[in-house]
Amino acid sequence: MQPDSERAAAAPLRDLIPGDLLAGTTRTPNSKGEATRARIIEHALELARHVGLESLSIGDLAQELGLSKSGLFAHFGSKERLLLDVLDAAAEHFTDRIFRPAVRQPRGEARLAALFETWLEQIDSRELPGSSCVFMASAFEWDDRQGPVRERVVSHFRTLHATLARAVQIAIEEKQFRADLDPEQFAHELHGILLQHHLEARLLRNDKATLHARRAFEHLLADARV
Repeated sequence: MQPDSERAAAAPLRDLIPGDLLAGTTRTPNSKGEATRARIIEHALELARHVGLESLSIGDLAQELGLSKSGLFAHFGSKERLLLDVLDAAAEHFTDRIFRPAVRQPRGEARLAALFETWLEQIDSRELPGSSCVFMASAFEWDDRQGPVRERVVSHFRTLHATLARAVQIAIEEKQFRADLDPEQFAHELHGILLQHHLEARLLRNDKATLHARRAFEHLLADARV
């Protein structure tokens, strides 16, 4: 059972984030086996930042973590299960680093602005684990493939879009954005700004990437305001 303080902290997140994304966040392992499994997943997520999901190797993971290959495999039963868990862990990291700071702000435009700024920081930082990079890479790795891993990538992207649209809807309900604004269109354009910023900042290393992203976001806000 959650303490009252934890329930209170989670309440704004429940207002913003669909339950399927929020359900797995901040879960603490309660056994040695779960702790080992969590350690494997975190290390696999770190590796996936550099080599991609598909190139993750059970053997390499086991060697780096000081485990036997069979012992590591026993925690998951298949490489596919490991990849699914890595994606879920990446989504939890994203929620903790992007959405949790944002929901400390008042409902409406301030919360959207905080979300945008924390996401920019995540993209620009070379120190933070790159959960967004894992999803970007996975989108290209799995876009033409079938199966549970692709379905999980799609699910997380759809949940992300729904969360952005919900944040916009809240701003409409707070009468900060005009009533005829399309939340899904706003979310589409906001995500587009951030994806373009990822390309400009990380790949092209454009010194003006952040300036351009902030200008584009301000234009989006200006058009949405009452």
